[in-house]
Amino acid sequence: MNIRVGYRAFARRLAVALSCVAVAAGSAQSAECMRGINLAGAEFGSLGQEYGTGYIYPSDKTIAYFKGKGFTGVRLPFLWERLQPKLYDKFNSAELKRLRAAVKAIRSAGMQVVLDPHNYGRYEDQLIGSDGVPQSAFADFWRRLAATFASQDGILFGLMNEPYGISAEDWLSAANSAISAIRQTGADNLILVPGTAWTGAHSWSGGDYGTPNASVMTGVTDPANNYAFEVHQYLDVDFSGKNDECSRAADAVKAITDMGNWLAAQGRRGFLGEFAVPTMPVCQQSLKDMVAVVESRPDVWLGWSYWAAGDWWKPSEPLNIQPTDTGDRPQMQTLQTYFADRKTCGG
Repeated sequence: MNIRVGYRAFARRLAVALSCVAVAAGSAQSAECMRGINLAGAEFGSLGQEYGTGYIYPSDKTIAYFKGKGFTGVRLPFLWERLQPKLYDKFNSAELKRLRAAVKAIRSAGMQVVLDPHNYGRYEDQLIGSDGVPQSAFADFWRRLAATFASQDGILFGLMNEPYGISAEDWLSAANSAISAIRQTGADNLILVPGTAWTGAHSWSGGDYGTPNASVMTGVTDPANNYAFEVHQYLDVDFSGKNDECSRAADAVKAITDMGNWLAAQGRRGFLGEFAVPTMPVCQQSLKDMVAVVESRPDVWLGWSYWAAGDWWKPSEPLNIQPTDTGDRPQMQTLQTYFADRKTCGG
């Protein structure tokens, strides 16, 4: 064994062990609260489309804009299939290079990065856990990705964007397999674990998708004990974020309040990975109300990331906050009221 490589591996294992001791002693890890933005684009397009034609990673200009506005993190969506075109096989070198470059640019700007395979619990439309995509394939993907970014400061692992159509029990099994694979690489990065049913906060403790996430996801097993639950919550009529209104704002804010109470009762941490409103003034107040709930509970919430921005959003898309030729969008002006106070979360 190379002595230098062996030392690094030992150091990582020691860090994980000390993390477990700290948690066991009741001392949770703390960090600056993330005020994040989803920079979409790398998950756009159809498979087989060329880079720059069907999909795009965030430009330096876009990264600099959000850094300048005060954002402290980026949730970075991309597609599993583009990075790993064949299950159990090595990553596509060109795509991995693009992902690495995007991560480096965001980290160089001083912002954290959430790696987000934006696949809804699927690979080429086949559900994780099916014959076509066994749980072991999902674990293999995360073993490779974790080894690439193992223990690098400011890089978080978001296991999967919005799994749906899978029971909470089956999703828990898949998630635990991926977490185990991540930790076997020696990576001690924070892992964000979603639930099933699009990981909606409003349905976390109930709903029509089977056993609720609240009853199942407490079974997450992480040898490093360094994870948080990721939930999403939109404010429109069906909580999907597809409608140009915020008629269920009161229910959405209550869902985040209830989720915070559940996290506190379970001794767990959470992250609000997606939420958004259109531009109407009444929705700006609702946006402020939702963020205020998260910001008021730094003991359980690690932060939030707004959906969305990115170089290819059309100005007509109602939720996006990519700047226009006339300047900042209303949602940006609302979110910026929180950036002056730099607080600590998670402990």
